[in-house]
Amino acid sequence: MNGRITVAVLGLGEAGGLIARDLVAAGATVRGFDPRVAAPPGVHPATDDGDACQGAGVVLSVNSAADAVEALEQGLPGCAPGIIWADLNTAAPARKQEVAAVAGALVRVVDVALMAPVPGRGLATPMLVSGPGAEDYADALGPVGARVEVVPGPVGAAATRKLLRSVFYKGMSAAVLESVEAARAAGLLDWLQDNIRTELQQANAATLDRMVQGSWQHAVRRTEEMAAAADLLDELGVPARVARASRDWLADLAARRRDD
Repeated sequence: MNGRITVAVLGLGEAGGLIARDLVAAGATVRGFDPRVAAPPGVHPATDDGDACQGAGVVLSVNSAADAVEALEQGLPGCAPGIIWADLNTAAPARKQEVAAVAGALVRVVDVALMAPVPGRGLATPMLVSGPGAEDYADALGPVGARVEVVPGPVGAAATRKLLRSVFYKGMSAAVLESVEAARAAGLLDWLQDNIRTELQQANAATLDRMVQGSWQHAVRRTEEMAAAADLLDELGVPARVARASRDWLADLAARRRDD
């Protein structure tokens, strides 16, 4: 444990509150501020963002993408020159880079991407971090229990990796939601859920290659298949958002194959 590190946590909602709690348990001094949420036990409550940053060696901004720049601007007056400002918000790389540009040389902004839900993991949530101060961030929080992987590249590189994964994972979840809703409307919910479970259980390292290669090879036929699927969802009264997006992707692949 490292009792000497002082960490400011800006934003004490679900993620920030759990991370702050674990930092306290690991022996860190934690100063926190959230205008809407009380500080967890052991966290020294601050009157504003700047006050929370007083004496901190690392600042964790766990607000929202919309509030990331404002949190920096309000916190900077309390920051010692050159300390690490870690932006943990889920945001596009451009927003992370905007935070770094506003900070200039006053603090060292690092881009932190939380790669799993924080509930149940807290400070042990896997993190990717990028930017000039990424190694120092890992050195500071690793000893108190953070799971940090430094990735090469500037601020925004970690966010890029997280959001690319989000396209896959959240997109897959959306496809499941749409198909399950349609199956419920068709009276086939149990059948489809069993089918999806079986497919997920049988997935392996070769599944990705089969998906990509199969989509290219059978793009024309699958375009027609997904058009029919979208028509079925229309009949069932279920918005065919994913089905039509799949149809359009496959149609694009088919056109690109014809042009090759």
